[in-house]
Amino acid sequence: MPTRASSTTYSYLGPAGTFTEAALKQVPEAVGATWKSVNNVGEALADVVSGVSTAAMIAIENSVEGGVSATQDALATVPGLRIVGEYLVRVNFVLVARPGTRIEEVRVVNAHPVAYAQTHRWLERALPGHGHLPASSNVAAAASLLEEGGVGGSADAAVAPPGITDHHDLEVLAHDIGDNDQAVTRFVLVSRTVPVPPATGADKTSLIVELPTDGSGALVDMLEQFATRGINLSLIQSRPIGDALGRYRFVIDLEGHVLDERVADALLGLKRFSPSVMFLGSYPRADGAPAEVSPRYDDEAFVEARDWLRGLISGLR
Repeated sequence: MPTRASSTTYSYLGPAGTFTEAALKQVPEAVGATWKSVNNVGEALADVVSGVSTAAMIAIENSVEGGVSATQDALATVPGLRIVGEYLVRVNFVLVARPGTRIEEVRVVNAHPVAYAQTHRWLERALPGHGHLPASSNVAAAASLLEEGGVGGSADAAVAPPGITDHHDLEVLAHDIGDNDQAVTRFVLVSRTVPVPPATGADKTSLIVELPTDGSGALVDMLEQFATRGINLSLIQSRPIGDALGRYRFVIDLEGHVLDERVADALLGLKRFSPSVMFLGSYPRADGAPAEVSPRYDDEAFVEARDWLRGLISGLR
């Protein structure tokens, strides 16, 4: 963690040693700034909204379990936020316990719900019939083993990040317990609303869209806004709005930038179609992969079509 004091503060899901901290270490602007450890996504975003922090690093998706629902719901209900970057962190885990504990003695495991989801098959094989206590973070799961009288104190072991023993007096009972050794978690850096940065050609745009009704064909109508403009969706996930059964919003990541003609045109179509379109931001992709765009949907095609229409209206064509 940076040590030099700074008036710029970044919030992240702590304490030190979490995967979220590893993601924040990838942000050049965060070097030398103050890093504020928080307990949950809501607290991190509240820091941003209140001005306590310049930005917050939060997990939004992982390659095993998909979208992080707590993050998606928070972004949908907190106005005035903008995603300004994304960062990828490879994820693996170890099983730790108090010194002297044998793996045969483990009956209850403390783990963050996302970490538990990514290790549960290994845990079921190695510890059949074990119980699970949810923790607020991967590091907190491990640290709680050493707390007197705390909830985590009733656990026998914890799922934690590699290197946890650098921070806490614990023993590693098993290494590489992740169910998928290719697992990656995607994090986003969230700030207050700022002007959209220039397009790079390798961008992603995030939206939250509500359907106007839950009637037949409504979802198809929404998806056509993208399909008819040649826009690929890298994520689409439904989340309940919460005001009635059958009412959902959709969290969407698409390939492209709002300054791309095809994306801007799709957003205009969505705005005409949907009662609520929340623009969360356009930002460079973490993997730097450019979007593959058919010539029918590149910027020049949209510009030529508009020029053609203007010519018709003016009588020049």
